[in-house]
Amino acid sequence: MIHKVKALYDNGNGLSVRKIAQKLQISRNTVSKYINMEESEIERRQSKRERDKKLDEYPSYIIHILQSYPDLSAVKILRKLKAKVELLDISDRSVRRYIESLKVEISVKQGRYYEPVIDMVAGVQCQVDGGEMRGVMVGGKETTVYFTVFVLSYSRLMYVSLSSKPIDTQTLIYQHDAAFRYFGGLPQECVYDQSKLVVISETFRELELNERFHQYATTAGFNIRACEGYDPESKGKVESGVKYVQQNGLYGEEFKDWQGLESYIVEWLDTVANQRLHGTTGKQPSVHYELEEQAKMLPYFTPSMVSIIDEHQTRQVDKTGLISWESNKYSVPMAYQCSKVGVSTNEGYLYIHDIGKGDKIAEHLISLEKGQIIKNRHHYRDVNQRIEELEKQLQELLGDNEGVSLCNLLKQNSPKIYKDQLAAANKIIESHIKQYGSINSELLEHILSISSLTATKLRDWLNTSQSHRKHTVENKEHGREPSLEILANYANLNVRSNIGDCHVINWVVLNM
Repeated sequence: MIHKVKALYDNGNGLSVRKIAQKLQISRNTVSKYINMEESEIERRQSKRERDKKLDEYPSYIIHILQSYPDLSAVKILRKLKAKVELLDISDRSVRRYIESLKVEISVKQGRYYEPVIDMVAGVQCQVDGGEMRGVMVGGKETTVYFTVFVLSYSRLMYVSLSSKPIDTQTLIYQHDAAFRYFGGLPQECVYDQSKLVVISETFRELELNERFHQYATTAGFNIRACEGYDPESKGKVESGVKYVQQNGLYGEEFKDWQGLESYIVEWLDTVANQRLHGTTGKQPSVHYELEEQAKMLPYFTPSMVSIIDEHQTRQVDKTGLISWESNKYSVPMAYQCSKVGVSTNEGYLYIHDIGKGDKIAEHLISLEKGQIIKNRHHYRDVNQRIEELEKQLQELLGDNEGVSLCNLLKQNSPKIYKDQLAAANKIIESHIKQYGSINSELLEHILSISSLTATKLRDWLNTSQSHRKHTVENKEHGREPSLEILANYANLNVRSNIGDCHVINWVVLNM
C-alpha cells in the first residue's frame, strides 16, 4: 500500500492526495503519512510486519486452546481471547489467517509436545509444585518442612502451603482450597509435574489421574494439565518458586513453634514474595494481580468434598469431651460426648468433623509436645454466659436494684462458687414466689442488709418468715402471744447473720 501511494504521487508529479485517497479508498491522512515516510522506515516496517501482528503477544494461549480443542472455530477462539484481554481490536478474518499460519508452525516446528506456559493471558493458568526443606529449626528441633507452591503464570502471584508431614492427596486438596481462597478466585487450569498425587501413570501422553484429586478438580471447576516427564521447560516459574521459598523464605530462619512458622510464611508472602519487583514482569505480583488478573479469575466456592473424611480416620470421644491424637488429647463440643468423630490434618492443624454430615465441628493447632491436653473453652459450657443468665434471672424475680444487690452479696461472700450460689438463689426465690406469691419487701430489705449472706441463709430466712406468717395467723385466731419457738428461730438466724438480736426480734414482733 505504501509503494502504491508513492507511485501514484510520483514526488508531486502525479495525483493529488485527495485523488489518491479516493482511488485507493483510504483516508487522506493515511496518504499524507505514507507520502512523507522515509525509505528506511518503510524497510523497517516491511521487515517487522509479521512480528507486529496483534496476536503475536498471545501465541501460547492460542496454541493451548488449539491443542485442547483442535476443531474450535476462529470466531470462538477470538471470543475466548477477548474475554481475557480487554481492548483487543482485531477482525475475525485476521484471526482466521493467524490461526492458519500458526497451525503450520505447530506441525513443522514442534517436534515433541510441551504444555504451553500461559504467561500473557490473565486468569488462565496456575503452576503447582511441591518441595521440602530439611533442618528447619521449629521449637528447638530440626524439622523437615513440606510445602506446595502455587504461582499464577500471568501475574506471578505466589501462595505457599505448609505441612509437617509428607503431603498426601487429601492434604493437597486442602492446600489447593487454601490457595484459591488466598487468590480470591480460580484459574482455568493448574499445571503439575508427574506427581502420583495427581497423575497415576502416563502412556503415550494419555494420563491416568488420581481419582480423588480429579474429582476435586472437576467439582471446583479447573482443568488438570500435566507436564511431560522431566520437562522443566513447561513449568519453570514454579520450579524457580520452590527454590525461592527454600532460599529466601525458609533458609536461616528459626521458629518458636509450628504456628510461628505459618505466621512467618503468611507475612513473608504479603511483605516480600508478592511485593518484590519481579525479574521477568518488572512488576509487583500483588499489584499486577489486583490491577489486571483478579477480575479475570473464575469464582471459587469450596466444594463440600473438601470436608469428606477418610472412614478409617475416626476417634472415640471420651466422657470428658476429649479425643486422642498422637499422644495428646484435644477437645470437641460436649454434644459429641461418648460418640465417634472424623479427624484429618492440614498445615499443622487437626480438624474434627461430624461423621454423618461431614461438617467441621472443631479445629486445633497440633501440639509438637506429648501428653498435652488442648482444650477450647467454647466446647464446654461458657461459665461467664451462664452467670450472666442467672444474674438476669434474679433481677427479673426481685427487680433490678434488689437483684443487683443480692448478686453483689453472693459474689462478695462466695466468689469461688458464685455460679452455684446464683443458681441456688434463683431456685429458692422462684420456689418461694411460686408457692406464696411474693417476698415481703421489708423482709427482703433486711435480708439484703446481711453482710455475710449466702444461698443457705437466704433459704433459712425465707423458710422462717413463712413459718412466722403461718403461726401469726393461728395465734390471732386463738388470741395467743407470739410463739417463743418462732422468736428463737429468728434469734438463731440473727446470730448466724451477725445482726443484733433486739433488732431482729423487734422487726418480728412488729410484723406479727
